[in-house]
Amino acid sequence: MKITDSIKYIGVNDRDIDLFEGMYEVENGMAYNSYLITGEKTAVMDSVDDRFAGEWLANLEAALAGRSPDYLIVQHMEPDHSGSITAFAEKYPEAKIVAGQKAFPMMRQFFGTNFEGRSVTVGEGARLSLGDRELTFITAPMVHWPEVIMTYDEKDKAFFSADAFGKFGALDADEDWACEARRYYFGIVGKYGMQVQNLLKKAASLDVNVICPLHGPILNENLGYYMKLYGIWSAYGVETDGVCIAYTSVYGHTKAAVELLAEKLREKGCPKVAVNDLARCDMAEAVEDAFRYGKLVLATTTYNAEIFPFMREFIEHLTERNFQNRTVALIENGTWAPAAAKTMKKLLEPCKNITLTGEVTIRSAMTEENRAQIEALAEGLK
Repeated sequence: MKITDSIKYIGVNDRDIDLFEGMYEVENGMAYNSYLITGEKTAVMDSVDDRFAGEWLANLEAALAGRSPDYLIVQHMEPDHSGSITAFAEKYPEAKIVAGQKAFPMMRQFFGTNFEGRSVTVGEGARLSLGDRELTFITAPMVHWPEVIMTYDEKDKAFFSADAFGKFGALDADEDWACEARRYYFGIVGKYGMQVQNLLKKAASLDVNVICPLHGPILNENLGYYMKLYGIWSAYGVETDGVCIAYTSVYGHTKAAVELLAEKLREKGCPKVAVNDLARCDMAEAVEDAFRYGKLVLATTTYNAEIFPFMREFIEHLTERNFQNRTVALIENGTWAPAAAKTMKKLLEPCKNITLTGEVTIRSAMTEENRAQIEALAEGLK
């Protein structure tokens, strides 16, 4: 696939995978992106998962059209992008391996070699000449591994952004970019908001016409839209006005309270209410909703004198990703010794700028008093 006269896409689609990183459901597969830059010299941008090494090398050979690659640039060492480095190195023994300083020890760990004698180490602001063009390297530590570098081709105004601006889904998947990019970002990169903010500051100084990420589609239109979303996400800002409700329910009474709250919120004109049953939904989508909206309601039963396990897991997902700057309300249920609200507050203590507003305690089943409390809670959250 031609991106510019000098840049071609040579990546692969993975339609066999069911769980990305062993955790994230990817119904529409994954794309492992790789690119060929052709100048007086040629540079390959990253490899792919080793299960697709043969397909990738065939794509590369076709794109080279009889030439040999001079460089393989390794921006990120996760195996879905580095897995075919050794296959490349064996097929093209004259090619140099270009990477950041922290990448080469990882290569030894993964492959038993750091390609001594054919390695080129680059850092912030380093340049690599392809004869008729120069590539400039940008370090992006912890976006989302420590060795990450990104690459800018000034001639074609192309920004090779490693995992930044990526998304779940194969390239032939017909799906909304923001939905799967958001789930990808908060699941995988979300903890590192400060580091992404630092990257965005660097990217702001570049004249970019096209963003080439390691997952998902090549972005060549309305780039401000993608930059704006990354700015909101990495600052833990509110993207959409609305309420996320995350709940667990054993015998249906907590679920009934949640359904009543959602109904009242909609009646009062709340622009968006996203309800997630944590025992049944995609946990990553629930996490995505919690970061997307400005208000969060946690509703769960007391269980083993604490909270239901799926709610504990959910809150831990949030705190691990630096959940902050949100309004949170609590609904607890307990027949003889309600303890869920106290436990949830304790779990949320690491979160910055959390405003707790409203707390409803149900003892077994809802009462008329509980219904009035939920009505008031909806009024405060709408």
